[in-house]
Formats: sequence, C-alpha cells, structure tokens
Amino acid sequence: MVQCISAFLDACYIACQADITSATISKLELAIKRFHTYREIFRTTGVRPDGFSLPCQHALVHYVHQIFEFGAPGGLCSSITESRHITAVKRPWRRSNHYEALGQMLLTIQRTEKLMASRAQFVEDGLLSRTYDLPPRPVLLKSDDDDDPDVDPLEAPTDIYVEGNVVLARTRGMLYNFEDSNQ
Repeated sequence: MVQCISAFLDACYIACQADITSATISKLELAIKRFHTYREIFRTTGVRPDGFSLPCQHALVHYVHQIFEFGAPGGLCSSITESRHITAVKRPWRRSNHYEALGQMLLTIQRTEKLMASRAQFVEDGLLSRTYDLPPRPVLLKSDDDDDPDVDPLEAPTDIYVEGNVVLARTRGMLYNFEDSNQ
C-alpha cells in the first residue's frame, strides 16, 4: 500500500514539473505503471473489492498524451478564469437578494455589459474622454463577505457610476401579523 501511494505521488510530482523532457516522460510512464500494479493490493485486501472507478486515477492514464498535446501542466494558470468567475458570478450573486438569484444575476451581467458598451461608444463618439476625473470612491462598509479571501474589500467599480432605482421583490415574503408585533 505504501509503494502504491509512493508511485502515485511520484507520478503527480513528475507531471507537475515545469520542464518536461523525454526522460521525464519515461519516468512518468514508469510511475503510472507502478501505481497501476501496486494498487491491486487494495482490491486483494478488500479495501476496494469492487474495483476502481476514481476519475483522478483514470486521468493518470491520459497525462502523457495530454502533455504531448498541450505541454506541461505546471505552466497552467487559472488566474484569468478566476477573475472572470469573480466578475461573472460572485459580484452578481452579492448584488442579488439570494432568492432565485440566477435570473437576477443574468440581468445584472446583461446590464453591466450594456453599460460598458455604452461607455465605450461614448468614448468613441467623443462624448466622454478616455481619461477623466473620477468621482470620489464610496466608503465601503464591512460586510459578512469580508472573510472571503477572493474578494478585495476595496475593489469596487470606479469607472461606472449610475444612479439606479429600487425594485421590490416580485414574490411575497414572510407574513407578519403587525397587531401581535406591537404588543
């Protein structure tokens, strides 16, 4: 069992190297073969009597081919997709009332994109200069989301300020008996 875990970790560490050569590929293939050989101990001892259907273990078989096709996975960076996730999901979620939020989020994204497109059109038409004095940033109060490490508490859209209106929820909230609450 220890040899199986060792072979698995070897394969993971080899695959995550920044520079992969043909010698590294050979070592990776050997580590994957060792892992598949040693993992049978889990079946024979009864830990996994029905076999293995773990996606991460199956993905090891495809690593060598994927490295040839796309390069070393150590060079991958998810920061661009994470920043898009923040603007497309997290911020609209926080602006919603969290009840059936998908429609609200889509509307927020749609309106934000329209605002950005209109601003770009204003700049192109000369109605708005590319560099302009921004109004002072609003003071942001501490909220419950401040514990989220993905959120910059001072990060707020500084290039778009729009006066908006408030639309109440379309569904009825909890029913309150105001006569009882005044007693």
